[in-house]
Order: sequence, then structure tokens, then C-alpha cells
Amino acid sequence: MTKEIDFYFDFISPYTYLAHKKIQRLAKNININYKPILLGALHNLEGITAPAFIKTKLKHMISDCNLIAKKNKINFTWNSKFPLNSLYIMRGYLCVNSDIRNLYIDIMFDAYWKDNLDISSNQILISLLEKCKIAKDIFFKDIKDQKIKDELKNVTREARDKDVFGAPTFIVNNKIFWGQGRFEYALDEYNK
Repeated sequence: MTKEIDFYFDFISPYTYLAHKKIQRLAKNININYKPILLGALHNLEGITAPAFIKTKLKHMISDCNLIAKKNKINFTWNSKFPLNSLYIMRGYLCVNSDIRNLYIDIMFDAYWKDNLDISSNQILISLLEKCKIAKDIFFKDIKDQKIKDELKNVTREARDKDVFGAPTFIVNNKIFWGQGRFEYALDEYNK
């Protein structure tokens, strides 16, 4: 059995973006398994009010993310449209060919958390798909496929069943590490 780190993510989460940037700096021999979830749906399943809807938490999140980005030398801009609906791009991750998933992830994360784009806008999404060399007609057809819809729901429910309540969450050796600041702990567990 190959050892891996399950990385539960949603493009909507700024902390997940920061964790993704840390992952990109790793040696390529570490096996990271990206697991797409709908963070809003996960919060609903758990009865959690997202920080984006609590004024004082949101204010803290913005300054906290800027602090983390600066410390880690990550190019980061708080998205002026936060929070956006990430449903299509999360389903899209499940639709795109595995050989371009890394490119897709990079382009979508950077568009939202570096370039301050409204990735819920079809016009902007189409331009991002072009960067990925993904045919827009196929993409928009595939994200409406019931199999893809069910797969995203199932991964989100699976996350909840494993006690995941937020993003990013890392699971390695059946141990949960929640938050971008726990990534190093997940790496320690991986390297045991």
C-alpha cells in the first residue's frame, strides 16, 4: 500500500490556497491525494456557520491570511468577491483529465486568491478553461453529469464521516490535521 496524504480542499478557502502553495514547494516524492469537497455543504452537514458570515472572524481571517502569505512569501490577494460559489469549479476538478489536474488546480487557485478574479463568472471561467486547454462545451456538459454531481457529494460526505469539518484538512495514517498551519505535522506523520 502506497503511503499518501489526503488533502481535502475547496477553492473557496483562502487557507487551502496557502496550503496548496506550500505543497507545491515539496519534493515530488511525497504522495498528495487531492480530495475535492464542497466546504459550504460540509458546513451545512455539521451545522457550522462559515467564518465568511461572521463579521469579526472574517476580519481576522483577512489579516491572518495576509500574515501567513507574507511570512511564507506567497503571492496572495484577498478576493474582493469572497465568498463565491465554487460548485462548478469543484465539479470541474472531477471532470478534467488527470494529466491536467495540477494545471487546473494552479490556474483556479491563482485566479481566485492571487489575481482577485470572480471565478463564478462564466466569462472568466471560460478564459481560465482556455488557459488549461479545456474545451468549454465539454466542461459545462460534464459538470452537469449526475455521476460528477454524485461524486462530489460522496467525497464531501466521506470527509464528514472521517470527522473533517473544514478545509484544508490533511489525513495521513488515519490521523486528521486541520488547517494550513498543521501541514508540517501531517508531513511529520507521513515521514514516520
